[in-house]
Amino acid sequence: MEKSRATATSQPQAVLFDAYGTLFDVYSVGLVAEQLFPGQGQALSLLWRDKQIEYTRLVTTSNHGAHYQPFWQLTQAGLRYACKRLQLKLTPEIELQLMNQYRHLSAFPENRDVLQALKARGIATGILSNGDPEMLGIAVRSAGLEGLLDHVISVDAVRKYKTHPEAYALGEQATGLRAAQIVFVSSNSWDALAATWYGFQTLWVNRYALPFEELGTQPTRTGHTLNDVLAFFPAE
Repeated sequence: MEKSRATATSQPQAVLFDAYGTLFDVYSVGLVAEQLFPGQGQALSLLWRDKQIEYTRLVTTSNHGAHYQPFWQLTQAGLRYACKRLQLKLTPEIELQLMNQYRHLSAFPENRDVLQALKARGIATGILSNGDPEMLGIAVRSAGLEGLLDHVISVDAVRKYKTHPEAYALGEQATGLRAAQIVFVSSNSWDALAATWYGFQTLWVNRYALPFEELGTQPTRTGHTLNDVLAFFPAE
């Protein structure tokens, strides 16, 4: 794992994980999409994800959040747009199948071991996600992560999506810790950047060997799997 920048921060006491893309593979839905739309599965999954995130920013920044919709609805809207853009016929049956798949995304294989290791070291753990509470509850249960997470935090509580500061503030409120005492873990570079700006210690999980954002700030650390978060908490 690469140490990206030197910081004089306190020893962290909690870890909060982004959910979609970090604990749960948002592109695993592409396997089902490929079966439904041969030759278009990857393109659909990529465009669907991009539009989903674009919609979160749109509803957060427009009219002081007056157009907020839960993440499930934005996910559905993103799917519908992506299919229209790619000229794919999205029947009600296919939409239901793809949306149900999104409820039960594949979890990354190291999740359980990492969470168990953190718990063994006495570190509080949680999710801080754009997902709405029902989506997150189903995803956590489907992945068998119940009992390994102290907090499952949805931005729905403030009706503002990441990267709004009020979304990240939910992590401090839930844990009772200052941002500098929390490690925030995300595989989304924009999320890791904004969390660093907010004041968290951060781990960017660069699963796909991508460049980081070119805005003058680096995450605290960069790794390639969730296992790299354990470097923040050396075993005694």
